[in-house]
Amino acid sequence: MTSHASKSSLDFPNDLPEAILELKRERNALLLAHYYQEDEIQDLADVVGDSLALARAAQEADCEVIAFCGVHFMAETAAILNPDRVVVVPDLEAGCSLADGCPPDEFAEFVAQHPGAKVLSYINSSAEVKAMSDLICTSSNAVKMAEQFAGEELIFAPDRHLARWVGKNIGRDDLVVWPGACVVHEQFSARELAKLKVRHPEADVLAHPECDQAVLDQADFVASTTGIIQRAVEYPDRPSIVATEEGVFHSIRQQAPNKELIPAPGADESCSCSQCPFMRLNNLEKLYLALRDLEPRVTVPSELATRALQPIERMLALS
Repeated sequence: MTSHASKSSLDFPNDLPEAILELKRERNALLLAHYYQEDEIQDLADVVGDSLALARAAQEADCEVIAFCGVHFMAETAAILNPDRVVVVPDLEAGCSLADGCPPDEFAEFVAQHPGAKVLSYINSSAEVKAMSDLICTSSNAVKMAEQFAGEELIFAPDRHLARWVGKNIGRDDLVVWPGACVVHEQFSARELAKLKVRHPEADVLAHPECDQAVLDQADFVASTTGIIQRAVEYPDRPSIVATEEGVFHSIRQQAPNKELIPAPGADESCSCSQCPFMRLNNLEKLYLALRDLEPRVTVPSELATRALQPIERMLALS
């Protein structure tokens, strides 16, 4: 194995995927990857999934090391669920606009303005925000989690678009909503989508609930990442316009190789609107170094982890 040379001058193994698998075996590591990761990372992972599936996999982990190929809040969740295991990420700078856009001190003030209200936080949030919550949700179970608070004042954070969609599904327009948004899903343009639908009238429009309402209004199907994949695979001969991160295309094509997939457009034709700039910070080289050096490591202070664990475990039990 290569010694601890400086990262700038490191000569990576010729067969990087095989070297990663060998390190994974040596470290007794579990490799988790979100659907939004690069194809080559997904191909090496033990589990590929959405936030809920990966949280479950982390909860059930039987290993010494968890290498989490996703963004920081996901690795934090794994660390909270596994306080005695080493949790590493390929790039510590892989954050999330939702988590970063809900600072814990500001959120604490927001919650204090609504005494007695329950707090339902999207898993795309920091450990500190999770610790202030009564329950956590993902996009795949958000409606079910919100239904646990019927008749109670409910704060939903940090995604305002998901909150609106959840409220619509449970018949509530009184949710107290933190005004956050996903940098990827908010960029999809309803106007450009309408034009695209004219060019592809036969296409099935699949959208994530983090999208703006004007985009959801044009969708044939609104669901979580996993739901979108399942719907696309269910109709292999029908083109799909997909309004979520295009990392899902890899899983869809594995199950429906001839499926025609069309990324939903953004307002700016020059942008890679359907690629998350945070998720795409991870790559094979960084994953190799993370497994080799067991760095960058994600840890959560024990007192904070204990408080954040309760709403996470409650979500997993209810799911």
